[in-house]
Amino acid sequence: MQLNNTEAHLADELMELGVSREDIVLGFHSPYMRQFTDFAVS
Repeated sequence: MQLNNTEAHLADELMELGVSREDIVLGFHSPYMRQFTDFAVS
């Protein structure tokens, strides 16, 4: 996920559809900061 300019929480919606946190990369966080989330690093 590169950008989320909506009020929807897209990562949460993906997880509700069965996508695991380990398969979601929050591209709007720097690679350094991604290590502190429960989501995939890259």
